[in-house]
Amino acid sequence: MTKTTATRLAAFVLAAASATALAAPTPASLGEAIFRDTSLSSSGRMACSTCHDPARAHAQDNDLSVQLGGADMATPGFRAVPSLRYMNPNMPFFFANDGTPTGGFTRDGGANDLIAQAHTPILAAHEMDNIDAAGFAARLGAAAYADDFRALFGADVFANPDLALLAAEYALSEYQRTDAEFHPFDSKFDLFLQRKIMLSPQELRGLALFNRKDKGNCAACHPSTSVGGQPPVFTDYTYDNLGVPRNPQIPANADADYFDMGLCGPFRMDLAARTDLCGQFKVPTLRNVATRHVFFHNGYFHDLKTAIEFYVQRDTNPSRWYPFDADGRVRKFDDIPALLARNVNTTEAPYNRKPGQAPALSDAEIGDVIAFLETLTDGYDPIADSADPARSARDVKSVDKL
Repeated sequence: MTKTTATRLAAFVLAAASATALAAPTPASLGEAIFRDTSLSSSGRMACSTCHDPARAHAQDNDLSVQLGGADMATPGFRAVPSLRYMNPNMPFFFANDGTPTGGFTRDGGANDLIAQAHTPILAAHEMDNIDAAGFAARLGAAAYADDFRALFGADVFANPDLALLAAEYALSEYQRTDAEFHPFDSKFDLFLQRKIMLSPQELRGLALFNRKDKGNCAACHPSTSVGGQPPVFTDYTYDNLGVPRNPQIPANADADYFDMGLCGPFRMDLAARTDLCGQFKVPTLRNVATRHVFFHNGYFHDLKTAIEFYVQRDTNPSRWYPFDADGRVRKFDDIPALLARNVNTTEAPYNRKPGQAPALSDAEIGDVIAFLETLTDGYDPIADSADPARSARDVKSVDKL
């Protein structure tokens, strides 16, 4: 963040504090309005909430591998939409002491905070399609809440499009950071951690398999234990290369020479020389994973069971997942250039097996893991024994009766 940007943000924070004291609009309330406002896109039909539906745990509500946007709402994206929930504890991108890439927002960690995260969707031609700050500021200046925006960020805020865009991104970040709907921690598993309810025998078996290093080994990247008194968010904020199959449903993949290699490009270019990182993508939270329509960075899989089967059968049954070469051999790891296939994780369970060996999890054990993962869905009502991400923590009245 530049000194000028930091100075402007400091001014926004001071203005927000004054506005709160006067019961004026807050950055978070304006952020919510911006988040849901389709008029801020060139099509007039796309808002942040279009792809990050609050009723779907702030993820997509359809089965498309990549979403469509732009002026005609027909321009395809390049990556699957991630959920925006539980991002507030995240941190800027850095390399840990052992060299492990960690933190950062978006699939490739190219944004260092929630403010920067909002930048690309607002401007990108395949999303809200504002192209530049001036186009966005013009639409924002015509919004129903424009006067509230001026009251908080200055009467002449729209005269400086870059400042207006930054103010909007700041407001969005405050909405995501402070509103409980983005981090309700009200799943069945949360009540279990609070010792208010007990998981079922199948859910407990699934939790054990999730944690066992010789079985699912999921906790290696998705820790299931609390950190610093905060409930687990089921990500260690690192990156991994899983060798996910190439997805023909992404139009960009029709070009045989096109590869989305995550940390080393093509959208993030500051690490382009780090070929050892090619193919690595951010480890996502597993909260609400049972509600997802698509899985992995390229949206290749469309149901949780098949995604888990890929984890445990990728190396034992590769012909199920990958195409065959002309000579009849399975072409594993087909979504990364052949010379970089060495980057795929093949060392730890469940990826340390060979064709013909038994997968790390049986079908019954996969069922147990899924049962556990379903306990991570927000909006759990213990009386109805059901969960719904659309139900915010403050709306689950039955929890208070426990």
